[in-house]
Amino acid sequence: MCICINCIYVHRCSTYSFITMQHYNIDYHQLQNNSFHPFNPILNANYLENNNEIQIDWDVIECLSFLEKPGYWQNSSQ
Repeated sequence: MCICINCIYVHRCSTYSFITMQHYNIDYHQLQNNSFHPFNPILNANYLENNNEIQIDWDVIECLSFLEKPGYWQNSSQ
């Protein structure tokens, strides 16, 4: 699970924007407010095979910029 959803920077983080782009197959430049660049995020890519189709699930598992604010991602107006 991506730790970003409990981080205060989730709404403007460039790394979370990248992960969102990967999950939803959208253009990076369509995402708004990706002005925060975290320090040393560590990403994990899990490869899943489903009906002979390879899927990749991206997660941030560690980040030195992480500041916890549980549930902050739910409020998209922040």
